[in-house]
Amino acid sequence: MRQLHHTFEIYSRGQGLHDFTADVARWVAGSGLRDGLLTLFVRHTSASLIVQENADPDVQGDLQRFLARLVPENDPLYRHTQEGPDDMPAHIRAALTQTQLSIPLRDHRLVLGVWQGIYLFEHRRAAHRREVAAHLIGEGGPG
Repeated sequence: MRQLHHTFEIYSRGQGLHDFTADVARWVAGSGLRDGLLTLFVRHTSASLIVQENADPDVQGDLQRFLARLVPENDPLYRHTQEGPDDMPAHIRAALTQTQLSIPLRDHRLVLGVWQGIYLFEHRRAAHRREVAAHLIGEGGPG
C-alpha cells in the first residue's frame, strides 16, 4: 500500500463552480497507483467541493441560483458581517455542501460517471486562491 499527498491551487474567478477534474486526473494518472481511494479536502470555510454534471452549464447556474435563494445575502439574522455581505452566506453554503470528497481509483483512473466532474464551489463574489489537499492511497501496478 502506498500513500501520496498533493495540494491543488485553484484560482477562482468569484462565485461559481470551477472544474479541476483534469488536474486531478493527471495527478492520479502520474501516481503509478492502479487501485485505491482519493480524498480531496478544501482548506477554506467559504468554498466547498462537489461532484456534479459536467456537460450542461445550466446545471451549474441552477445550483448557484438555488443556493442564492436558499441563503440570501443581507439577511438580518446574520451577526457575522464585518467581511462583507457575501461572507456569512458563503459559510452557510459551504456548510450545506461538502468540504471533502472521496473518489475510488480503479485501473489507474478515477471512478467518475460519464457526466461527472470535480468542482471547487466558490461561494464568495471576489476571486480567491483556494487550496485543495489531496490524499491518495492504493496499490500500484503496470498501466
